[in-house]
Parts: sequence; structure tokens; C-alpha cells
Amino acid sequence: MATMTPLELWPTRSAEDVQTIIRAVYKQVLGNPHVMESERLTAAESQLANGDVSVREFVRAVGTSEFYRTRYFEKCAPNRFVELNFMHFLGRPPASQAEISEHIVRCVAEGFDAEIDSFINSEEYQTTFGENVVPYNRGANTQVGQAQITYNRMFALDRGPAQVSSAVTSAQVGMSNKIKAASVNLGGSGQANQKTFKILVQGAKGGPRRLSNTEYRVAGDNMTSQIQRINRSGGKIVSITEVV
Repeated sequence: MATMTPLELWPTRSAEDVQTIIRAVYKQVLGNPHVMESERLTAAESQLANGDVSVREFVRAVGTSEFYRTRYFEKCAPNRFVELNFMHFLGRPPASQAEISEHIVRCVAEGFDAEIDSFINSEEYQTTFGENVVPYNRGANTQVGQAQITYNRMFALDRGPAQVSSAVTSAQVGMSNKIKAASVNLGGSGQANQKTFKILVQGAKGGPRRLSNTEYRVAGDNMTSQIQRINRSGGKIVSITEVV
């Protein structure tokens, strides 16, 4: 699905070079969809062509667009949304359930834009892609020092050039070493409601001295509303794990 070779926009770029970068960003960030002319971000494209914004800022514009919000934030279960954010913006799968939990909590507590910004503003993004390299699939090839499970997770998340991210709406990455088959469903949250997650919460209404943990088990489709209720009650989410 994602480009395998780093593409960089140089100061000496031609108009053709700019269009190549724009197409690569759309393909990587939007998950290989067909983008109609009416859906293109013409203002952001012009800013990139004029040198007013960097590739990184163009990636941000695409990632925070209504196109991305509608396809992934509104239609995917939280786990799947976070998995895709890792792939689209950092070119890798989440390394652990703890990483997924951290981003789910941020997304619910701070909102869609804050979740996208957390990837693009991260030290990892800056170190890997800088200002003018298009994010690319870093997990498709094994690397020295890389655990086999990371490769397996990337394979589970990205099934190749023909896959469109929005066609697979349920979570694909388990925290085991097993490669899971893709589950494809074109509507709603897919098969996410067939997955159950355990949310471990510390404290809630009842006084500051309450230190005991409470465990919630919730279907993927109901995770966002459950986290919102936890936040309103003053609870602190310790972890979110998939119940296998």
C-alpha cells in the first residue's frame, strides 16, 4: 500500500517533482484510496508548490483533513484508527498495546487533531522523515535488530499495494507473534464489535483516597463512549488490552 522508497522534495524541484510528492503523500497518508478532483486539498497543494509549506506540513494538512477524519476517525474502531495512524504517519505498526492505549486515551481526551499532531510532531517523525521526506513503509523489510514480531505486525496491518486502508475497519494487529488474516468489511466499524477489550482504571468518583483499580470489558465499537465516561468520573486509565 505505501511507498517503499523514500521520496524527498528538493529545493531544486520541478513542477513534476511536486506532483510526484503530492501523489505519494495522498497514497501513504490516505491509505491508497481513489481521490477525486473535488476531494483534493488544492490550497495545501498550492502552498507546497510555492514553497510556503514543507512536506511535513502538507502531510499534516492531509492527515487532519475531512477526508481522513471521515474515513478513519469516524468509521473505524479506536484500536484500528490508532493502528492506521502509526502506519500512515510513521510507516510502522504500533510496537505494543501500551502504545495503542496511549494514543486511544489521547484521542478521546484531546480530540482528533491532537492525535494526528502527536505523530507529526513526534521526535520519531522528525528524526526519520524530517521536513521534506514523504513517510514510507519502514516495516515491510526486516532490519538488523528488529524483532520478528514487528515484521509480523506490519504484514498483518499492510497486505500490499492492492489494499485500501478504509476497506479494513477492524483491528488487525494482535500483540502476539501470530500473523492474523485480514478481515474486510466495507461498512461501519467492520468486525470491531466482535473484539473485546479490557480497560483497567485507577480511581473514580468516591474521593481522592480511592486507589483501587476497576476493570471494564467493552466491545471495540463502544470503547470511545466508555473512555469518555471514565474521564468524566475522574478515573485514570492504566491500560487497554485486547481480550484474546
